[in-house]
Amino acid sequence: METTLVLLKPDCMQKKNAGEVIGRFEGAGLQIIGCKMMQLDSAILREHYAHIADKPFFPEVEGFMSSAPVVALALRGEGVIAKVRQLAGPTNSKEAPEGSIRGDLGEDVMHNIVHASDGLDAAADELKRFFNDGEVFA
Repeated sequence: METTLVLLKPDCMQKKNAGEVIGRFEGAGLQIIGCKMMQLDSAILREHYAHIADKPFFPEVEGFMSSAPVVALALRGEGVIAKVRQLAGPTNSKEAPEGSIRGDLGEDVMHNIVHASDGLDAAADELKRFFNDGEVFA
């Protein structure tokens, strides 16, 4: 069993798509073992996006991701990372197929409804970043 992080991004929350997105994950057999709403600040965003924090477009990403609360989910299941990424579709919503979360609900590369960990190591790091001890239930 794997565990991964999903963030329901500000656009997901503002469009009131959280229930639909969570329903898609649960409908695919994935189990929610952690869930919390939080407002992201500059410190956590700089850590989470360290790979792009020095890019000229980072202030736009930071502004968007701090514009409204997000919901952090810890999801568990067999092959959960691959399943979540398949359900989400490609990062660019304009390239995501119909039937995927981003294809159906997203707008572009930034306004793409969800963040999903891209591998086991990233998932482990990201889960620690967004959940404190005792907030994820096995």
